[in-house]
Amino acid sequence: MGDGRWGGADRWRSAGRALARVVVVWAASTLTLLLLAGLLPDVQLQSPDGDSLTRTALTAAWAAGAFGLLGALVWPLIVRALLLVPALVLGLLVFFLNGSLLLVALRLIPDGRGAADPETAVVVAAVMSAVASATATALAVRDDDAYRRRLYRLTGRTRPRDPGDTAHAVPGTVFLQLDGVGHHVLRTAVDNDLMPTVAGWLGSGHLLTPWRTDWSSQTGASQLGILHGSNEDVPAFRWYEKDTGRLMVSNRPASAVELQRRAVQRTGDGGLLTFDGASRGNLFSGGADQLALVLSMAARRGRRNRSRAGYFAYFSDPANAVRTAGSLVAECLREMGQSTRALLRRETPRVSRGGTYPFVRAFATVVERDVVVSAVMGDVLAGRTAVYADLVAYDEVAHHSGPHGRDVDQVLKRLDRAIGLIATVAEHAPRPYRIVLLSDHGQSPGETFESAYGLTLKDLVRAGCGLPVSRRVRRTRSGSEARDAARDALRSALHRPVDEGGEAAGELPARSSEPVVLASGNLGLVSFPDVPHRMTREEIDRRHPALLRTLANHPGIGFVLVASAEHGSVVLARGGAEVPVAALADDGPLAAFGPGAARAVRRTDGFPHVADIMVNSMCDPETGSVHAFEEQIGSHGGLGGEQSHAFLLSPPDLSPPVESGEELVGAEQVHRVLRRWLRESSGPQVPLDPTPPRGPAEAPPATDPPSVLPADERFARDDSH
Repeated sequence: MGDGRWGGADRWRSAGRALARVVVVWAASTLTLLLLAGLLPDVQLQSPDGDSLTRTALTAAWAAGAFGLLGALVWPLIVRALLLVPALVLGLLVFFLNGSLLLVALRLIPDGRGAADPETAVVVAAVMSAVASATATALAVRDDDAYRRRLYRLTGRTRPRDPGDTAHAVPGTVFLQLDGVGHHVLRTAVDNDLMPTVAGWLGSGHLLTPWRTDWSSQTGASQLGILHGSNEDVPAFRWYEKDTGRLMVSNRPASAVELQRRAVQRTGDGGLLTFDGASRGNLFSGGADQLALVLSMAARRGRRNRSRAGYFAYFSDPANAVRTAGSLVAECLREMGQSTRALLRRETPRVSRGGTYPFVRAFATVVERDVVVSAVMGDVLAGRTAVYADLVAYDEVAHHSGPHGRDVDQVLKRLDRAIGLIATVAEHAPRPYRIVLLSDHGQSPGETFESAYGLTLKDLVRAGCGLPVSRRVRRTRSGSEARDAARDALRSALHRPVDEGGEAAGELPARSSEPVVLASGNLGLVSFPDVPHRMTREEIDRRHPALLRTLANHPGIGFVLVASAEHGSVVLARGGAEVPVAALADDGPLAAFGPGAARAVRRTDGFPHVADIMVNSMCDPETGSVHAFEEQIGSHGGLGGEQSHAFLLSPPDLSPPVESGEELVGAEQVHRVLRRWLRESSGPQVPLDPTPPRGPAEAPPATDPPSVLPADERFARDDSH
């Protein structure tokens, strides 16, 4: 809601907050002056005969108020008059001019109680100004109105844009990705009044469209498809490539660089943001020149693409630093309080939230949010054509607190505030803007696989192969079915040895003959690195006769995909179910995973780097709960539940994403929709369609992987997909 449309209640609340800030700053300045008067004998706040403490305090308050008022009224005029003075000279004059204002303020005290030597006045004035500035900034930490007004002053745009001035201007487009916020979560948040900005847009005609993700329902696959038009051969968040010997992890810098390079080579197109675009907080650049917190291009530097909206530019402003630091501390304390409450109430499911996690959560929900939102507002006020930004707060909290409940409700409220702040700033931009909200996936709740069954997927695979299993494998308290499953899995490998010392640290096995077991939410991948090709069911059965049977019949596993020399590829499930992929439908073993599951499995089966065995956990069709193979009670990465159902929220002046009765399926189709919208907004300078894929000989040359700035630590973590 813009400044010109505030209601009376909003005006009174804003005025009350402003008055409260003035009073607190005044009190802080008064105390500072009293303290300095006590420490510095040249500062006088009493009559020659002495005064009571109350009288002295009133004198200090008078002087502090007069100093503050002079600073507010006179200082801007002095600065304006001295604009032509060289910067170095002006910097020296500032101290003396500030001291002069304090001397004037002291002389305004009745009965001549105030006095100070000129040299001392300079020091006192500097200290009082610093204290007042820090106090005022700290009070504005969570005041979006004050933050917005300050941004307007910095950009010189103090009033909303006159629609008449831009009646014929080409509109820009801002794409805000709410990471991990599924279609159902958004609808529930709107219905529960958690997101009033989004609710207002829906009430004014915005169109909310669900879209279904690919089998790999995680940011790496979805955002690569959305920004670059292709997520081919991205089977999961993590996967092992036999031909290169690489362990690919979507949020690791080297992997992100390579994935973007492959997508550009495959499509022959730079990406969604190649024309006057900005990419903020994303894994991939989308072809944008303006970059901040973009993993795949983090260290690109140059006049054409140097961004002033990254961490260093943001924190170079002391007001931003204080604002964000205060919120960071508050978020750490909030997480510790919430995790303690969950522990005392014995809430289930639950995962560990100790160690450095409170700081990790605060970094994702506060620091990244503030930097990205600030960057987007700067892009809007600069009039850029297309901006794509990722806000990761909900996804991070939901992994550890679950996708529903009070913890994530608070995050959704703050996301809505950020959206509203960007929308209000857009009213001051030099061109009109269309703001599109979307998500890359949802999240599905559920107890972890290890918590439910007493062993990890890696333990289960090693047991099925007759390999040593960690001593931590235990019986579970989750019920008789779970206990029987764990016991049967271990018994299926006869004469199983127990590993006394544990395996070498790391994700790759110490010996190449052992399986590589990787987890991507509730999707597991098993590869045998000593076999150069994708192993078939027949080959696996000859080497490890119990493995596929152990996996397919486990109650925590929904289905298994494996190649077959006889049937092409097959899906295996409990009860001896076996369906060739060519005949796969959304019933039978895939019935619990909803419409489109067969298509998603069939597409992934054709990827060059699909694992030897693809394992998807079970899904409860009534609750939508799954079992993550990682320490997450809100997970995504495979099939099952809400994780596969993302959303797209578009303003009414954009064409519908799909025709009535049709479904929006896959990140690549979302890319085509967004590209069409840019074409509708900006005209023919945006490519009409991606160029046909080039052959290997025509592919653009690969660029050297950039080094990574320390500021992008978030992307190096393996649990933030």
